[in-house]
Amino acid sequence: MSGDRKAEIMELVREYHGSAETAGFVPGSTPILSSGAVLTAEDRMALVEAALELRIASGVYSVRFERAFARHFGLRKAHLTNSGSSANLLALSALGARELGDERLRPGDEVITVAAGFPTTVNPIIQNGLVPVFVDIELGTYNTTADRVAEAIGPRTRAIMIAHALGNPFEAAEIAELAREHGLWLVEDNCDAVGSLYNGRLTGTFGHLSTVSFYPAHHITMGEGGCVLTDRLDLAHLVESYRDWGRDCWCEPGEDDRCHKRFGWQLGTLPEGYDHKYTFSHIGYNLKSTDLQAALGLRQLDQLTEFGDARRRNWKRLHGELADVPGLLLPRPTPGSDPSWFGFVITVRPDAGFTRKDLQLHLESRQIRTRLLFSGNLTRHPAYQDVAYRVAGDLANSDIVVDNTFWIGVYPGITDEMIDYVGRVIRDFAATRTG
Repeated sequence: MSGDRKAEIMELVREYHGSAETAGFVPGSTPILSSGAVLTAEDRMALVEAALELRIASGVYSVRFERAFARHFGLRKAHLTNSGSSANLLALSALGARELGDERLRPGDEVITVAAGFPTTVNPIIQNGLVPVFVDIELGTYNTTADRVAEAIGPRTRAIMIAHALGNPFEAAEIAELAREHGLWLVEDNCDAVGSLYNGRLTGTFGHLSTVSFYPAHHITMGEGGCVLTDRLDLAHLVESYRDWGRDCWCEPGEDDRCHKRFGWQLGTLPEGYDHKYTFSHIGYNLKSTDLQAALGLRQLDQLTEFGDARRRNWKRLHGELADVPGLLLPRPTPGSDPSWFGFVITVRPDAGFTRKDLQLHLESRQIRTRLLFSGNLTRHPAYQDVAYRVAGDLANSDIVVDNTFWIGVYPGITDEMIDYVGRVIRDFAATRTG
């Protein structure tokens, strides 16, 4: 396609984007979403350009994104996946590889995690034959603490896998130090917290491995997609193998002989010279993303700081709107942190005069979308009734979350006018119930 023709198409795409802009906010009629993607004309153009070039598989755009994303965190390697859930599966699966010797995770080993989290932080533990050890959280921050994690460490404990709660960092430095002292792996689920800081350092840089999601709800989006990051080249190689069918070869898509001895290997009981591209060293998957996704991700990455600033600004404004509302426990940042907030968490106090459900239904009737704090307590869900796990301490706060906690949106698509409306609706509701 000629350059002139392509430029003409791109300009038409830009014009189309402008014509597709939505109408203004109408209180009580326009839905205020809990989360969502903010997509510009340039985002739409990036997708169309990748489509015009038929970038339908993983390729050069994916490699460009991986390098740029790793640089953003100051880490050596990033590997794109098809979802944040897959990123968690890859990160934990890689720690069971035989190449890690005595450090590898083995079936029956314990992994400390949080009960009040999202299932796909925990599911890889179970899927790898490991035993989750559930710890409780603090109300307000909705994270666990280093003290709780320390008390949960037992003779079979080999790893810690925890998510930053709705963008609010857990005590990452302290928990990383615990992991170092006890010889434990730390997998940092950073899916909800890209751009958050703890002790002035980006979350996602404390663990041996960290994971990110690019689902539309998250800080930047590819539609679907995720990423595994690490500063260790040995772990990066394992993640890549598990992601790419479990093969031993490390050629990029379309490459045939990066190692310069494609037919010069002898591995396992295969014959000398067996094609390295079809030699499999791990029980892996195909969890790659596509260049269409990466093209959008590259554009979104340019807006990450702007998006984070908007999330912080919206959270602060909403907190101010609700600061004096009786009956509500409002969220607070973990000390030493600067969250890039994923959502605004509210716990309805037992003496509020109304329930979480009452307030949720009222908000939903006013077109204000609400979400629960994920599982509340995973041990109470049907999927985990037959799962072997251990509970360290009690899960009292996780149970409070089950009954009393929900969250609403602060993502960059929410305007000041929307936040003021949300604050007014909640204040008026509380006044009628507690007056």
